[in-house]
Amino acid sequence: MNLTASKKKIYLQALIAISITVSLIIFSENSFQAAVNGLHTWWEIVFPALLPFFIMAEILMGLGVVHFIGALLEPLMRPVFKLPGVGAFAFAMGLASGYPIGAKITGNLRREKLCTQVEGERLVAFCNTADPLFMIGAVAVGMFSKPELGLTLAIAHYISCILVGLIMRFYDPPHSNEDTKTTSRTEDNIIKHAFAELYQARKKDGRPFGELLGDAIVESVNTLLLVGGFIILFSVITEVLHLIGITKLLTTILLPILKPLGIDKSLVLPIISGIFEITNGTDLASQAAAPLAQQVIIASGIIAWSGLSVHAQVATMVNGTDIRIKPYIWARILHGVLASIVTFFIFEPLKSISSQGTIPVFGIESYNLGNFSLGITNYFERIEILSLGILALLSSLILISIVIYLVRKITLIVVKV
Repeated sequence: MNLTASKKKIYLQALIAISITVSLIIFSENSFQAAVNGLHTWWEIVFPALLPFFIMAEILMGLGVVHFIGALLEPLMRPVFKLPGVGAFAFAMGLASGYPIGAKITGNLRREKLCTQVEGERLVAFCNTADPLFMIGAVAVGMFSKPELGLTLAIAHYISCILVGLIMRFYDPPHSNEDTKTTSRTEDNIIKHAFAELYQARKKDGRPFGELLGDAIVESVNTLLLVGGFIILFSVITEVLHLIGITKLLTTILLPILKPLGIDKSLVLPIISGIFEITNGTDLASQAAAPLAQQVIIASGIIAWSGLSVHAQVATMVNGTDIRIKPYIWARILHGVLASIVTFFIFEPLKSISSQGTIPVFGIESYNLGNFSLGITNYFERIEILSLGILALLSSLILISIVIYLVRKITLIVVKV
């Protein structure tokens, strides 16, 4: 029975590959244009935006700074998310820098055995998020032409992201690898312990800084080449599926299912496109002839789901580890549903507040889709904003973690007395 199922799976994969190849030949001109669009998105947006953060993540790992941060954030991350403190580094980088850097860092943490298999699966489930500049600039300003929607999308995205993290703390499958590096804690003081972790990690790595920098650049560029390949591939596949009528077929199938939920039929196509690719899905949602509230709710869900293109990137980022991709997929579905629900509840209140002029308007014209690229000035502005966001988030988390640590210490002293 299993052999028959395995054969069917192999035959189906071969059939799909042949069908796509034939479609590429038939629609060669459209496929080429889709590939060019995908290449443009990767080269103009993704590559320059993510490369510095990929390099710095590798360098910080080699220098032991991630271990330092992990020691400081252990009192916060362990009781709240059932994760080691180093998970906060992946969380902060993912929130500020966007897909797929959270998954990349999680994969590195697992390879270094700084988290268990289950902890890696919990972490990648909610640290791989969209960055705020994409939601505010690309979606709210560039697609909807309504900057005030950026705050709604960002709040819904991050609230639902934290909810996913809290729910995933209960994820604990019976069979998993618990092999992690454990170091005996010689310092009772959390600050001294953090510096001791940094020293031990740097000493163990041992690479001269020049070699570390070179390795970080090579690893980061290779990773982004893979990301670019996936972006181009899924851009072409999405276009081919549209041309051969698969999207229309799926629209016909989903329409009766979504109609009882009160979802406008014009939003079915954006949902289907969003299943494959986040940018196309949100752009189509902004153009749908539906009420604005429904457009934003669907766009929020698509951003949280992130698309099969990003899922494929995540699978590549954790390749070589024992982190299973299935929990991540279920977490994406949960994140998409929660983001849509949160958007439903906060849309009207935030809309009424913004109409009174009490919410700042984020006007990031450089993200207008008519000229969807990063100029030199805008590039440095983006790097500055994201860097400050990462520093602010990590500083806040460290402060909260130290407060929790001090409260525990004081409580223990009081109990002993």
